[in-house]
Amino acid sequence: MARTVRTRSGQGPGGRWETAVASPHPRLRPGVISYRGIRLRMDRPRRRLEAPIGAATLLIGFEQPVRVSRAGRPPVTLVSVYSGPTTTAAVGEHGGQLSGIEVLLMPWAAFTLFGTPQYELADRAVDPDELPHALSTRPAGGGPRSVGELSAALAALPAWTDRFALLDDVFARWSEAGTPCSARVVRAWSELVRTGGAMPVRRLADEVGWSVRHLENRFREQIGLGPKAAARVLRLQRARRLLADGRGQAETAAACGFYDQAHLSGEFRTMTGCTPREFTVARGLPDRTPEEDRLPGEATSLVLAPG
Repeated sequence: MARTVRTRSGQGPGGRWETAVASPHPRLRPGVISYRGIRLRMDRPRRRLEAPIGAATLLIGFEQPVRVSRAGRPPVTLVSVYSGPTTTAAVGEHGGQLSGIEVLLMPWAAFTLFGTPQYELADRAVDPDELPHALSTRPAGGGPRSVGELSAALAALPAWTDRFALLDDVFARWSEAGTPCSARVVRAWSELVRTGGAMPVRRLADEVGWSVRHLENRFREQIGLGPKAAARVLRLQRARRLLADGRGQAETAAACGFYDQAHLSGEFRTMTGCTPREFTVARGLPDRTPEEDRLPGEATSLVLAPG
């Protein structure tokens, strides 16, 4: 299959950067959302705030570590990092030199790939090779059996297209050997995404033919958050998108199902650490490079001043 890879690069006073974005092979979609290769050669450290999104993130680092901090958790320094859906923002820091591939996953696809109940990983950034069941689901032979082995194999390849092709092959094998996710969980998650988190949990449970309690338990296992918490993340994600498009706060609050503008502002501060206005203003500041936002067309990240 011919693959379209969108590569961008630039150089300025702060250093050089390159990104390469591509879609996974169709057989992996919609579970595997996107691949994004990153190569930064900046002359100073970088700090980025990552707002909660409705996806799991796997950063497969090639060499340089990233320090990830989150409120209520001790910071961790890792080369490769897995982060499931969360209701709180994280701050990632590195020394300015960074290379690797960021893979965005539907949360239920991450459950299949790693075989770990996702509630165990809520509000955490972890080494993917330390997940309790990560290696037990891998087939023997035939390529990398861990993210560490995969990282080394990817770094040795000459081009982004080769790396993305290897990811396709490895994720296909890991998915086949992994723990199957529930079709009802996938359906419930898809409905929440489709409605921007607006579907009530009772109606969602009726839609998939489960009790509310059973839906909550299976959601936490395979998504990492309960349906109410997941809906909060998706509502705020939609609100950030509308604000970035120039909508006003009152209009955005009404469109996304918040009680009023104060409710939107409170949720924004709780989940990102800043108000909608502070977030929007910071998004407009200089010193931004295209590696920042994890989702195309979404407002997911902020560059912060060096700590």
